[in-house]
Amino acid sequence: MRPNDYPCGHRSPDLKAIRELHAEERKRALSKLSKGLAHPARVEIVRMLLNKPPEERCVCGDIVKALPLAQSSVSQHLKILKETGWVFGDNDGQYVRYCLVDGITEYYVALIEQSLQDEV
Repeated sequence: MRPNDYPCGHRSPDLKAIRELHAEERKRALSKLSKGLAHPARVEIVRMLLNKPPEERCVCGDIVKALPLAQSSVSQHLKILKETGWVFGDNDGQYVRYCLVDGITEYYVALIEQSLQDEV
């Protein structure tokens, strides 16, 4: 499975597949995930979600209460985190509950390590 193709959800990205990817594919995957963390608010949202068990997923309102941001800003940050592969959301009635994609932090670290080892 290529990193840009893995589904958002509880399915973990394939760590073993990183070595099998072409260096350019690793760079694209690393860039995409890095974009997700390219704002301090998104880093904080990921930190918050990382410290919550999956059964205690956050709704946008919970994140708004914890951060000094408007609901629209939090929604935009969550959208970017979804697009870049960090989080997914489940519809729960009128709410969307968010959690991190399982194994995404380990996948990100492995991408960094492997990308730094790539020859130019």
